[in-house]
Amino acid sequence: MIAIVPSRAALGFAAMILASLIAVGARAQDASPWQEDAHSAVRLLAGSRSGAVLLGGIAFQLKPGWHTYWRTPGDSGVPPRFDFSKSDNVEAVTVLWPAPTKFDDGAGGISLGYHDQVVLPLRIVAKNAEKPVTLRAEINYAVCEKLCIPVQANAELTFNSVASTEDSALFAALDTVPKPANVGDPNPLTIRDVKREGRSEVLVDVVSPDTRPLNLFVEGPTPDWGLPVPKLLEHGPPGVKRFAFALEGVPPGVNPEGAALKLTLVGGDRAYEFNINLD
Repeated sequence: MIAIVPSRAALGFAAMILASLIAVGARAQDASPWQEDAHSAVRLLAGSRSGAVLLGGIAFQLKPGWHTYWRTPGDSGVPPRFDFSKSDNVEAVTVLWPAPTKFDDGAGGISLGYHDQVVLPLRIVAKNAEKPVTLRAEINYAVCEKLCIPVQANAELTFNSVASTEDSALFAALDTVPKPANVGDPNPLTIRDVKREGRSEVLVDVVSPDTRPLNLFVEGPTPDWGLPVPKLLEHGPPGVKRFAFALEGVPPGVNPEGAALKLTLVGGDRAYEFNINLD
């Protein structure tokens, strides 16, 4: 039997199929294909194209039980490394880092990173806002369970969309990036004071609006600094929670006096980043 479809219905059906294909194509253009290994996958995301400064992202998916690392990995681990030098019409790329989670590194120490899934937002500056932008990334990272496995991936993505389907995911990722703050700011969650105790210890006093767990991370002025993860002391001054860390892991021959440190304070869904100079 031959079914005869009325021409208007046929046109409507064809239009629906075409619209679906266009939508799939648009989604594909806003994200590169997943680059997969046995334990993880990574791809690039493109935000809406507007002006010379673009929002993009690097999306990671990790299998249950596996994690990857923050820009400072903690007591052990390897931070991700990105090379965007083969991109077209790109002046600069800045990687923005969501607040990390703490992990037991299996050797009595603490590692810092991400599990399940994470998007690292990218701030991309085009050389010429009127020309196409193609981001090419060489991505090197480690995925760890009990052992760590190095992963290398290459991804490419052109920024085309006036209204990207990935905008909501990228803006959600931006919300997880710690906000700039100053010591003593009147935020509900803030660092009230930072001071030295003796030659080798730093004390950080924090105020928090509730009893949710707090985490504090510290970074030196250059990647070769390996400062320990601050510890929350059981007993601190009234009204504050006191963290302490030792000035260990300073590069040989470097005097820490006056060094520029970065403190990241995380409490619940709030996270702030403080730049200080050691007195």
